[in-house]
Amino acid sequence: MERMVVWPANIDSNKSRADGRKVAERYAVASPTLREIADAAERLGLNPKVERDKAYPKEWWEVSGRVVVDKAKPRSVILREIAAEIRRMRSGK
Repeated sequence: MERMVVWPANIDSNKSRADGRKVAERYAVASPTLREIADAAERLGLNPKVERDKAYPKEWWEVSGRVVVDKAKPRSVILREIAAEIRRMRSGK
């Protein structure tokens, strides 16, 4: 199966599109952590692999890490689903 990279900046509502956010602001979540992204991907059955020592290319000086997941659907759909799952986890459901 093909894999894709999810950077925290891709679903961070505090980031602009120019800073790397890939989903609409209404779908994004505030300051997602690698743990939250990995847990959400696990719940969605995306077989996540956390790589903590990676730096987002647009912010190469800041090591934020990334999560590599199975690309079972289009990238934008997976990012929205991960963000929605993080919102559910934060609300306690």
